[in-house]
Amino acid sequence: MKRIFQKEPVLSIATFLSLVSAFFVHPDAKYLSYIDFRTLAILFSLMTVMAGLRGQGVFDSLGHTLLSHTRTTLQLTAVLVGLCFFSSMLITNDVSLLTFVPFTFVVLNSLDASVRSKLLLPIVCMQTIAANLGSMLTPLGNPQNLYLYGKSGMDMGSFILLILPYSIISLVLLAVWAVWLCHGGSEITVSRTEVAAKQNKRLIALYGLLFVICLLVVLRVLPYGVAFAAVLACTFFADRETLGRVDYSLILTFVALFVFIGNLGRIEAFSGWLQNILAGHEVFVSVLASQVTSNVPAAILLSGFTDDFRALIIGTNLGGLGTLIASMASLISYRQIANEVPAEKGHYFAVFTISNVVFLAILMGAWALT
Repeated sequence: MKRIFQKEPVLSIATFLSLVSAFFVHPDAKYLSYIDFRTLAILFSLMTVMAGLRGQGVFDSLGHTLLSHTRTTLQLTAVLVGLCFFSSMLITNDVSLLTFVPFTFVVLNSLDASVRSKLLLPIVCMQTIAANLGSMLTPLGNPQNLYLYGKSGMDMGSFILLILPYSIISLVLLAVWAVWLCHGGSEITVSRTEVAAKQNKRLIALYGLLFVICLLVVLRVLPYGVAFAAVLACTFFADRETLGRVDYSLILTFVALFVFIGNLGRIEAFSGWLQNILAGHEVFVSVLASQVTSNVPAAILLSGFTDDFRALIIGTNLGGLGTLIASMASLISYRQIANEVPAEKGHYFAVFTISNVVFLAILMGAWALT
């Protein structure tokens, strides 16, 4: 049990809460109505497509291509951080960090030791913030956006316009940090390395087509069942191993949280209390809740007790900043640091926390002004 909790803490807690809630609201036919099958189907489809493309080395190839043109530490930092910021809008913050943080270690290990020592921790920290903030611009960027976008009934244009000011501010802050970090930096030479994965162009084309189908489902052009069936069938027959790389724990976490929140909604005392707390304070409450539960559970929990989805979208996205668990994607970078340079994990944690608090304070200030 301890090992399971250490490996999947959010899933473990969500499952425990759903089981406890079942003692207060006994299982019945209404349980099935709790589940948002559209969100789960799209989430599975997107995760499968991204796992397939990552397995084919598509994102590594993109990184190598961009890095081949870098000549200075500022250009190198801009590429490594920019890859996380912009790619996360389409491939999710988790996949972005899983791909480009290990890639960063490979690249920086080829540089002079003094340059590597100066750049490693700040760049990984910037990449983590960039992935969390870049992903907030689109419904595809992270799980809570996908869920809240579906609940809100917003169109894609309205969603992007809602978050765009915060994305622009985030990009400017990252650029300022990069310029400061690389001030006085020297020219560098990034060695060209071959992409490890042997690419299958037919599979890449297939996953590209499946991604377009997923996008049409997100845009509500196609029913979600079409994407789910197409992705499952095509992957099963063409690239079965990819199905084993899908993060099923995230899907199970959603299911457990749907049950927990559905049961809470049927407990009148708790439901009324939470609605009163949320009324008019959705952004603040969702930011605070994200710090201790992470922003995905916070989004699912709070969405059951307010109709102000625009505020929840802003709050849970900005709430991904702050503590190390505010966005579970941040743990991906921390684990990489702990594995590669264990002596530096305390230093990284300090840099991460300070920079996250600064970014959160500035973005919350921008929200307050609007």
